[in-house]
Amino acid sequence: MAAQRARTGRPKPRTRAGTDGGATAGRRFPVPLAVLGATGSIGDSALSLARAFPERVRVTALAAGRNVEKLRALVEEFRPDLVSVRGEAERSRLLELLREGAKGHCPEISIGPDGLETVAVSGPEDTVVLSAVSGAAGLRPTWAALKAGRRVALANKESLVMGGDFIMPAMTRLLVPVDSEHSAIFQALGGTLDARGASRLIITCSGGPFLGRTRDELERVTSAEALAHPSWNMGPKITVDSATLLNKGLEVIEARHLFQVPWDRIEVLVHPQSVIHSMVEHADGQIAAILGPADMRAPISYALGFPERWPLLGEGRLPGYSPFAFGRDLTFAEPDRRSFPCLRLAEEAGRSGGGAPAVLNAAGEVAVHAFLRGEIGFMGIPKLIGDCLQRLGAAKLYRIEDALEEDIRARALALKLLNDMRGTA
Repeated sequence: MAAQRARTGRPKPRTRAGTDGGATAGRRFPVPLAVLGATGSIGDSALSLARAFPERVRVTALAAGRNVEKLRALVEEFRPDLVSVRGEAERSRLLELLREGAKGHCPEISIGPDGLETVAVSGPEDTVVLSAVSGAAGLRPTWAALKAGRRVALANKESLVMGGDFIMPAMTRLLVPVDSEHSAIFQALGGTLDARGASRLIITCSGGPFLGRTRDELERVTSAEALAHPSWNMGPKITVDSATLLNKGLEVIEARHLFQVPWDRIEVLVHPQSVIHSMVEHADGQIAAILGPADMRAPISYALGFPERWPLLGEGRLPGYSPFAFGRDLTFAEPDRRSFPCLRLAEEAGRSGGGAPAVLNAAGEVAVHAFLRGEIGFMGIPKLIGDCLQRLGAAKLYRIEDALEEDIRARALALKLLNDMRGTA
């Protein structure tokens, strides 16, 4: 395979024994990195770190979708051994662009879902796989990477929402969360997924652009308003999910799987300043919180370098940061589950288990894309999700393929319900 070709002109990799139960034992520096979702917002942040820290990480494989122009630039810059794109048309276009360029590097190119899995298992055994594909498409490559014994930096929450019952028992190496909330909990627990000594996990959320709006007011909001997140710069799907609080509900399900705590020990608090990313209440009543800027480079670097922390401050990297940048007031409130029913729907689906979280996620993806196309209103998102959950319920899952089948069933139903809505409009 091209991903195994010998490289020249690079320093000989160094290894070092770790003290974290094997997370760093035998790790080579720079660490090989495969990025799934290389042209998305998480991919952008991760690759900015690769530019800033070439001595710590080298990019060996990249997976993208349709954005071959951007991928061409990344190939010419990082010279990976392997890339993947959505389909044959994208592969042909990428080859054409690379031949037009003057860099003289053409990696192996794979396509489709199989191509994503190829990238996820490529390279040497100590490769870190950053799983940052958007949506349900991230499940199969994340599963493949874990089965192959890769260390996974997980930004694709849908992998655990849909397949957490199968993924967590399959871990043979450390999985480090990338979502800022779960990274904060991981850090507040002392760099472990073991939360047995914690009384509560407190997941914070900004409340999104519609904080304080009533249900009636939300009936009239536009997609442009929904995409104007007050704190984070993210892709359109997750930004709308943040506006509906569906994203927070998905994060609750992800936290349940990651940290293996009962549902009643996971709490959501609205924290508009987005200074505290999450908190852990320990058994003695003391609360540990992680504070930081709304910049994904911090949790990504922590996941890539764990247990080390990379020097992000200064030299054009992260700016210096004060937790009092918003003044001395850090506020918290209970979320409004009546005006934002997606959070309640997600919590109920998570507690129901089985195929319900996969239905929730699939219906949510269909609903958000319909909203962005102007086919349904903002409050049509929870309605479509709720209708799909009511009709499909919580089917029993016996293998990870069952979760993928529930995803297909839920998408088909959601599209049918959308068509029915158009017919009665």
